[in-house]
Amino acid sequence: MPELPEVETTVRGLRPPLEGQRLVTVDPRRPDLRRPIPADLRQRLTGATVTRLGRRAKYGLIETDRGDTLIFHLGMSGSWRIDPSEIGKHDHLVIETAAGRRLALNDPRRFGSLDLVATDAVEDFPAFRALGPEPLGPGLSAAHLKAAFAGRVAPVKALLLDQRIVAGLGNIYVCEALNIAKIAPTIAAGRIGAGKLATLVDAIRDVLAAAIEAGGSSLRDYVQPNGELGYFANQWRVYGREGELCACGTVIRRRVDSGRSTFYCPRCQRGTVDAAA
Repeated sequence: MPELPEVETTVRGLRPPLEGQRLVTVDPRRPDLRRPIPADLRQRLTGATVTRLGRRAKYGLIETDRGDTLIFHLGMSGSWRIDPSEIGKHDHLVIETAAGRRLALNDPRRFGSLDLVATDAVEDFPAFRALGPEPLGPGLSAAHLKAAFAGRVAPVKALLLDQRIVAGLGNIYVCEALNIAKIAPTIAAGRIGAGKLATLVDAIRDVLAAAIEAGGSSLRDYVQPNGELGYFANQWRVYGREGELCACGTVIRRRVDSGRSTFYCPRCQRGTVDAAA
């Protein structure tokens, strides 16, 4: 599933052909994806001008001058295509601008979603109401994690994947950040002290920034809007590298927790936690 860096890369790729442009064609080519596409989406967006593109967690936001925001989620296999030579059967939304650009939302497995809400009510969108702070914004801090983890015996990895604690983090980048911070993924979150939490915040930001710079990580169907792959997989320290050597020379291991694979180095991440503070 595309995670925060892939969605951020997608939004950045959509800005040049969309921002400031009037939409002359908005064509939903089926009635639903994971859930129904708004029946009035074509009517409300055709003729509108895109004023801003943004992101919240793993969702992309396309704002218009009519006070509407199109919220898209890429699901398991979604990606946007810019100026495709032809429209295929998995291109479920096609947009054309007054400048002659064509964009298509492609989603073979149809686990993505399209919603249209009033821009001034975006924060009330059901999926956004309980979200935690953005990991690249000022809301994520050691103090925030300390408060969120206080007294918790659940593994730190599980809590980092909880969107109510930090918005947008997914399995790949949590595994990578914990490795960088040298924190065992299974350690009780409440045992992690302030010093290690500060290190973890820095690790989260660093790994996400590096992934965005590399265009994300291409898994299965994900490609950038310009058709290029995401190359951050070439920089993975532990994710997907079971049986290979960590930088310290120790064999990387994999365990399965709640159906998700966790990759870690048993030496670098051997419960290295300072006293809880």
